[in-house]
Amino acid sequence: MKKIAILFSGSGTNLENLFEKLHLKEFDGLKIEVVATICNNPKAGGIEKSKRYGVEPIIINHKDFNSREEFDEELVASIKRSGADLVVLAGFMRFLTQVFTKNVKAINLHPSLLPLFKGGHAIEESYCSNMKVGGITVHFVNEELDGGTIIAQKCFQKEKDMSLEEYEKTIHSLEYKLLPKVVVEVLSK
Repeated sequence: MKKIAILFSGSGTNLENLFEKLHLKEFDGLKIEVVATICNNPKAGGIEKSKRYGVEPIIINHKDFNSREEFDEELVASIKRSGADLVVLAGFMRFLTQVFTKNVKAINLHPSLLPLFKGGHAIEESYCSNMKVGGITVHFVNEELDGGTIIAQKCFQKEKDMSLEEYEKTIHSLEYKLLPKVVVEVLSK
């Protein structure tokens, strides 16, 4: 049994997708369990989604800490207590320090084709760019913002009259397919 912890900050759509596709499921003899969900935003919609799957989320409000390092220490301690083999950042909107990256094996889902459009406005920036494609990236987490080794990417053709809403919806549909596959792939190694 391989255990994962999911970190999130918002609505939890990718968290819910990971529960649906991976939690207590088996892949060629590899069984996966979501053992912890951790959120830095006490008002995040994903909190209720996690509870629906029987996993009480751990709320660690980053505003309660004097530094990023102090926050990361608490985050790492919670992850270690959970026994997670892998941490999945699914819409977790915090810049992580070496306190986290040196102690935790983690992957991140990012809504652009890295190394382009790093940070929290990637969807809008890639949509407004001259690029003819949009896409997503799953990468290992390191101390550089959206800079870790790329594991997988998926792209799509940006249609001429595509609205930002349609563009974002396409990105999310790719995320829901790619992220669970990458989790299984990383845990299988």
